[in-house]
Amino acid sequence: MRKTVLAVLVAAVVASLTPAGVSLATTPDTLNWGKCPADVPGAGLECATLDVPLDYRDPDGQTIEIAVSRLSSTNPEQRRGVLLTNTGGPGGVGLNFPATLRDNGLPQSVLDSYDVIGMDPRGVGHSTPVTCDLPAEYWTNIPEFALNADDVAKRAATVKNAAERCGSSASAPVLPHITTANTARDMDRVREALGESKVSYFGISYGTYLGSVYTTLFPHRSDRIMLDSATGPGGWDAAFSRMFGRGLEDRLPDFAEFAAAHPEYGLGETPEQVRAKYFDLAARLDAKPSPEGFDGKLFRHITFAELYYDRRMPVLAELWRALDTGNPVPTPPSGAAEQAPGAAEQPADNYLASQLHVICNDSDWPEAVATYQRNVAIDRIRHPMFGAAGANITPCAFWPSEPTEPQVEITDRGPSNVLILQNLRDPATPLVGAQELRKAFGDRARMVTADQGGHLAYLYLDNQCANDIVTNFLVTGQRPRHDFACGQA
Repeated sequence: MRKTVLAVLVAAVVASLTPAGVSLATTPDTLNWGKCPADVPGAGLECATLDVPLDYRDPDGQTIEIAVSRLSSTNPEQRRGVLLTNTGGPGGVGLNFPATLRDNGLPQSVLDSYDVIGMDPRGVGHSTPVTCDLPAEYWTNIPEFALNADDVAKRAATVKNAAERCGSSASAPVLPHITTANTARDMDRVREALGESKVSYFGISYGTYLGSVYTTLFPHRSDRIMLDSATGPGGWDAAFSRMFGRGLEDRLPDFAEFAAAHPEYGLGETPEQVRAKYFDLAARLDAKPSPEGFDGKLFRHITFAELYYDRRMPVLAELWRALDTGNPVPTPPSGAAEQAPGAAEQPADNYLASQLHVICNDSDWPEAVATYQRNVAIDRIRHPMFGAAGANITPCAFWPSEPTEPQVEITDRGPSNVLILQNLRDPATPLVGAQELRKAFGDRARMVTADQGGHLAYLYLDNQCANDIVTNFLVTGQRPRHDFACGQA
């Protein structure tokens, strides 16, 4: 069993003071719109706050504050309703996301059809933020590549410390209640406060799981549900983490073709030679890190992260060349490289802490170090490029609370109103996860695949076929009759 320190903390804190951002007020029926906080960029945005239950099992008890934004439709004749959005993560801020979507080219027909709604999910940004006071060496929630069983045991000490910090931080009293299901319930409180009988939704990356949970819990309050780059029906659980190994295997061929087509990088004349260079560099750096401290683990991690987006391929190729030739390399990143593009500035600790809260609270992770050692040994063979990272141990193995409720099961019960968009070669949310989500939704969903690589599709890659299908769905509700495959852009 996990530690029960939180029960003591909650009793002590609630008896003496209310944590920052927590009040005992009842949930208001409406949102009072005004200026957004100074650190939320985006012309035309309005912001408001809403009090929601900390624990929905006690709806009249303690509340926390949720921050909401709105980019209003300026065309009342075409306005259909509201489009809730989420930037993924989990843990990403969302107040500025409506303006980011507009600035990234969200078609005017969509902007006319909806008031686009952003939200900092509970625990994030301006919504009663959580903290873990994480140590400097804990800079990302993508697990570290493990070279062997001893590496897993050593990593266990680091992640155990991270979990203990979360359990003893100033925000520990709210820790058990930062979950995807509760965020979905918060979204429905926002719907109610907006005076809408139904809401549409657009979520990217982890936001696909949030949208899946929302439309499962509230199927008849869901209008049009658009999910871009799907995690799968279990969200970010232990099985999803192990998909990162599959993701890099799917994606590296795109980089290998790029590097082989640019002989100036000297990484190989064929894609096969570039792939071999990956293993060569990793082994050399395992044995002897670069003068800047770039070891094999960091090399693998940065390769994985830089392959999220095609535009980063020249940067990655330059890094490989520098490491291969012994030339100086850039300083390794100090923050979470996996934050959503276009997101507002956000303290790294809040991003990582809120992400840990969600992924560790949503599902019951294995607790035995030996389990992770066994999985690492299996995935090192199954996915040799990055499998020993995705299978490695995380703070969830030592999380100081048990899940407060069973994980939401995504099913085919509800209206047929879900559209899934998925790149074929996505390192972060691999195709196999989207296929599993499509199967779980059954006839509720249609899936559109795009023959391209990288993370995120709609508006982020110039695939007219995929973009047109999504825009048409958001504006008219029409989807392909059957799952559909878009070719290369």
